Amino acid sequence: QVQLVESGGGLVQAGGSLRLSCAASGRTFVMNVMAWFRQAPGKEREFVAGIDRSGGSTGYEASVKGRFTISREITKATMYLQMNSLKPEETGVYYCAASSRSRITWQRPDHFDYWGQGAQVTVSS
Repeated sequence: QVQLVESGGGLVQAGGSLRLSCAASGRTFVMNVMAWFRQAPGKEREFVAGIDRSGGSTGYEASVKGRFTISREITKATMYLQMNSLKPEETGVYYCAASSRSRITWQRPDHFDYWGQGAQVTVSS
């Protein structure tokens, strides 16, 4: 099993920045792709950003490109999401996810095996 724990959420004004962290433990060697998803109240969970095992390939949801940066420290089994120029509509619970699959569609939550408990991000206008 793999355990994922998010940290770094909080309250920030529009235009501000936050950095989320996701610390993995357990059988981390099975993790392939890791990703961040977010879920706003009353909405479905949506893909934000993903990163492959080596950290060499990343993908972003269109609206966050250029403002968010995903990264991964393999030796520390930790993933990060640097979020700049935050918008009120990006308020929600941000989840860290990991997949053991070799072939994956990053945008599909059902392709991920392990999930963190979520970190609340609130962007005030």
